[in-house]
Amino acid sequence: MRPCTWAIVPVKSLARAKRRLSPHLSAAMRRRLVLTMLEDVLGVLAASAGVDRVLVVSPDADVSLLAARKGAALLGEDRPDGLNAAVRRGLARACAEGAAQALVLPADVPLAAAEEIASIVVWAPPPPNGRVRLVASADGDGTNALLLAPPGAIEPGFGRGSFARHLARALARRCAAEVLQLPGLAADIDRPRDLARLLAVRGPANRYGFLAAPPSAPSAAPEQGTDQ
Repeated sequence: MRPCTWAIVPVKSLARAKRRLSPHLSAAMRRRLVLTMLEDVLGVLAASAGVDRVLVVSPDADVSLLAARKGAALLGEDRPDGLNAAVRRGLARACAEGAAQALVLPADVPLAAAEEIASIVVWAPPPPNGRVRLVASADGDGTNALLLAPPGAIEPGFGRGSFARHLARALARRCAAEVLQLPGLAADIDRPRDLARLLAVRGPANRYGFLAAPPSAPSAAPEQGTDQ
């Protein structure tokens, strides 16, 4: 039997999500954007060969409803403690339930393809110190996919500079470290130019068409230094 692979998708409270886009999108539009992207990410995970179970970690009730509708398991949070705390909880759950490896994937990579996910999670017995596979964000700073075999191979360290940090931690632990170049996964949606690319790829007449509406007045100060 093939060892079990989990995918872990941490999602912050929708009230706090994508605040760097607040000068361009209203709070309601940012909320809708995150839920639409999450739906796409959960769909591509469900279609990806090699992913056995999907776990969403979030304190948000609407995220929980969407996860249930898409067939994902949910690990709720009583209060948000940050992205890395959520990832640690997800990895601990995967480890406790016998996962051989776990893929940490953000909710803002709606252009990821099932074939890209499959290429990350393809199973190979890890060496004694474990295996780490990484996909960087398009700017090379963030981590858009992190596969750990076993799930505790390294400590997650998302945030600014996370790609270099994860790679350094893997090398320090003498894990087998693999960097994959996957353009769909690298394309996270974080800045106005990312919104334009999303619309260009998907076209304005789809579920993201609402992004083509005129810009709304700013509703919150931009958030600094997160991968999501």
